[in-house]
Amino acid sequence: MSEHSKRSEHRGFMGGPHSMNMGGEKAKDFKGTLGKLISYCKNYMPAIILALVITALGTLLQIIGPDKLKEMANEIMKGLPALVNGEPILGTIDFTALFNIGMLLIFFYALSAILSFVEGYLLATITTKISSNLRTSVSQKINKLPFQYFDKTSYGDVISRVTNDVDVIGHTLNQSLDTLVKSITMFFGSLIMMFYNSWILALIAVSFTLIGFTLIRTIVSKSQKHFNTQQQGLGDINGHIEEIYSGHNVVKAYNGGKMAKKTFEAINSSLYESGWKSQFLSGLMMPLMGFIGNFSYLVVCVVGSVLAMKGSISFGVIVAFMIYIRLFTQPLSRLAQAIQQLQRTAAASERVFEFLDEEELADESQKSQKLENVKGDVEFKNVRFGYTKGKKIIKGFSAKIKAGQKIALVGPTGAGKTTIVSLLMRFYEVDSGEILIDGIPINQVTRENVHEQFCMVLQDTWLFEGTIKENIVYSKQGVTDEQVVTACKAVGVHHFIQTLPQGYNTLLNDKANLSAGQKQLLTIARAIIQDSPLLILDEATSSVDTRTEKLVHDAMNKLTQGRTSFIIAHRLSTIKNADSILVIKDGDIVEKGAHKKLLAQHGFYAELYNSQFESAAAF
Repeated sequence: MSEHSKRSEHRGFMGGPHSMNMGGEKAKDFKGTLGKLISYCKNYMPAIILALVITALGTLLQIIGPDKLKEMANEIMKGLPALVNGEPILGTIDFTALFNIGMLLIFFYALSAILSFVEGYLLATITTKISSNLRTSVSQKINKLPFQYFDKTSYGDVISRVTNDVDVIGHTLNQSLDTLVKSITMFFGSLIMMFYNSWILALIAVSFTLIGFTLIRTIVSKSQKHFNTQQQGLGDINGHIEEIYSGHNVVKAYNGGKMAKKTFEAINSSLYESGWKSQFLSGLMMPLMGFIGNFSYLVVCVVGSVLAMKGSISFGVIVAFMIYIRLFTQPLSRLAQAIQQLQRTAAASERVFEFLDEEELADESQKSQKLENVKGDVEFKNVRFGYTKGKKIIKGFSAKIKAGQKIALVGPTGAGKTTIVSLLMRFYEVDSGEILIDGIPINQVTRENVHEQFCMVLQDTWLFEGTIKENIVYSKQGVTDEQVVTACKAVGVHHFIQTLPQGYNTLLNDKANLSAGQKQLLTIARAIIQDSPLLILDEATSSVDTRTEKLVHDAMNKLTQGRTSFIIAHRLSTIKNADSILVIKDGDIVEKGAHKKLLAQHGFYAELYNSQFESAAAF
C-alpha cells in the first residue's frame, strides 16, 4: 500500500470518528459571510440593483391600488340613499369617474406584472452566472490547493461544497433577494399609506407588528447555529458515502458494513437533529406572523367600524385598510421565509468561501527558469520531509541518478518510496534539502514544468468517462491514430481493443467491463504516448497476471530505454534488470547496488528478496 493510500485510510476510509464533524461548530458570522458573498458578486451588483429597483417599482404600483379602491368605494357610497331632514334621498354615482379609476388600476397592475417579468428574467440570468462562476472558482481552487489539503479533507465534502452549497446560494439569490425587496417595499409602503389614511388604525397595526418582530429576532438567534450545523452535516454525510461506495468491495470483504452503517447513522442522526431544529424553529416564524397579522386585522376592522360610525373616517378608508393590513402583514411572513433562507445561505456561503480562502500553492508566475531538453540527471541532496510537523518520513535522503538509468526503490511498507517520488514531482515541497533535475533545483521552476518531464503509471488505475483513445491520449496534443495503435501493441492490449464493438472509440464508463489488468495496460499505453524523459512506475504490474506481466515488462524495457526511470516494486523479481536498486528503510537508503551485488551482501535486501520466495513456497 502506498503512503497516499495509508493517509486516506488514516483520514477515515471506513468512516471512523475522525472523518466527520458531529456538529460542534460554533455559529458563523452571519453579516461577515453575506459581506463576502456581496463582494464576490460585485461585478453583477449594478444588474442586481437594477433588478431590485424594478422589483420595488412594481411593488409600489401594487401599493397604490388600495388607495384607488378607496376612491371607488367612496364614489359608490355617494349613490347610496341618505337621510336629509328625515327623508331618504338617493345620491348619484359618477360612472365616468369609476371607469377612469378602474382603467388606471388596470394600467398599474399590468405594468406591475411586466416589471415583475423583467425582474425575474434579470435575476434568473444573473444568479445562474454567479452559480456558474462559483463552481468555476471552486474548480480552479482545487487545482491550486496543495496535496496536504486533500490528505485531511474528504472528497465528498469538497463535492458537497460544489453542489449543495452553491445550489443553496443560487436559489437564495434568485428567489429570496426579490422576496426580501418586495417585502420591505410592501411593508414600508403599506405603513406610509396606512398613516396617510388613518393614524389611529396605523398605530394599532404597528403595535402588533413590533411584537412579531421581537419574536422573529429571538427565533433567528436560536436557529442560525442549527443551520450551520446542518450544512456541515451535509458535507460530512456526502464525504462518508463517497468513501464507502468508492471502497465498496473492501467494505464487503472485511465485513465493514455494520461499522459503516453505524457511522452513517451517527452522522445522519446529527444531521436529522440539526435539520429538525433549524426547520422547526424557522418554521415557527410564518404561522406566528400569520396569527399576529390575522389578530391585528380583526382589531383594525372593529376599530375602523367605530371610527366610520362616528364620521372620523370614510367607508372607503375601511375598504382600503382591509387590503393594506393584508399587504402590511404578508411581508412579515415573507420576510420570515426570506430570513430562513438567508440563514441557510449564510451557512452554505461560509463553507464555500472557507474553501476558497484555503491557503494555495505559492504563485510561480515570476519564475523564468525552465527545464528544457532534459537529459534526465536527478539528484537528491539531504532531503527531509514529513506530512505532519514533528513526524519525519524522509530523514536526510541523498542519491545521485544518471540520465537513462533504471532505478528501483524497494523497502517495507511505509518506508517512504512513494513519498520520494511525490517529492520528485513536486506534489509536496521538501522541508529541507534539495532535489535537482539536470543540475537545476526543481523549486526554481514551475510545478507544471516539472510535471511535463514525467510520465507516470500508478498502482491505482485512473480512467475517465470517454473513449479508449481519449483515455490513452489524455491531454497530449498532436497524437496520431498510428501512435496510439503502436503504444497499445507495445503493451499487448491492441488485440483486446480490436475485439470491442467500437474498437478505440469504445466508451469507457461504469458499464464498461474491463479487468484490473486491462485498465492497467491502458494507463501504461498512456505513459508511452506521453513520451517524457523521466518515467515513474509505482507498482505498475501489480494488477496483471503472469503472462500479461511478461508482455508489460517487454514493453517497459523498450519504454525505459533512454529515459531515467524510477520503479517502485514490492515484487522484487520484477526489478532484477534495474541499473541500481535503492533499498529504503525508515526514510533513508540503507543499501544500494545491482540485484546480484545486493544478494551477495546478504543484507536487508537479500532478506526481503528471500522472504518473498519463502512466502510463495508456503502457499
